[in-house]
Amino acid sequence: MNSIGKQFMEMTKYKNMTERQNKGAQPPLEAVTEADGAIMLPKPEEVPFSQANLLDIINARRSLRGYSEAALSAAEFSFLLWCCQGVKEAHPKHTLRTVPSAGARHAFETFILVNRVEGFQPGLYRYLAIKHAVLPVNLDDGVAELLTAGCLGQGMVATSAIAVFWTAELERMYYRYNERGYRYLHLDAGHACQNLMLAAEAIGCGACAIAAFDDDALNCALGLDGIDKFTVYVAALGKKPELK
Repeated sequence: MNSIGKQFMEMTKYKNMTERQNKGAQPPLEAVTEADGAIMLPKPEEVPFSQANLLDIINARRSLRGYSEAALSAAEFSFLLWCCQGVKEAHPKHTLRTVPSAGARHAFETFILVNRVEGFQPGLYRYLAIKHAVLPVNLDDGVAELLTAGCLGQGMVATSAIAVFWTAELERMYYRYNERGYRYLHLDAGHACQNLMLAAEAIGCGACAIAAFDDDALNCALGLDGIDKFTVYVAALGKKPELK
């Protein structure tokens, strides 16, 4: 018997991708939500860049699991979110962003656990990419502990300045690509995370990608059903500790 993984690879081959009938209306470009309480972010270009060139930044990038207690500035927070999911152009049926996506579907919503960002109350937020704003989702004291537990107790989630959770809106991708879309979701997550890690390096931060998590627990903590909306990738990020 083939393993589940082998079955997945077989059933999502391009030859098995069929055109959906009666697609209906295209899913919204961003999750529909009440935007009351949304906090507009500074313009991304307001963050001061290091003088390192791209080659230096790529060469210096390392997974970082231990962070200083320094907070991110609001401008740095804005810059990081824009680099990994920012919208450059919004059109009626698609967006063009800072990362590539199959068919410009951009099927992710981005949640952020804020632990240390100047001017922001700690808690869980969602990035409103088209507005370039964040919306508070859960500002309860225990949310960091809950999300850390969903990430199998990996302490860097709670000790980071921020932790980023990329969550799939399946229908946004499935609408066009059917079962093949599951592959594209995971590819797209890699694009977003790599941009975040390089952007972090450019401003004196470090990040660590996280793929080991309890899917059901983490989806529950983020308010997702785990079927049509589910977590694909996570990253913790913070300022680099000072050398002693």
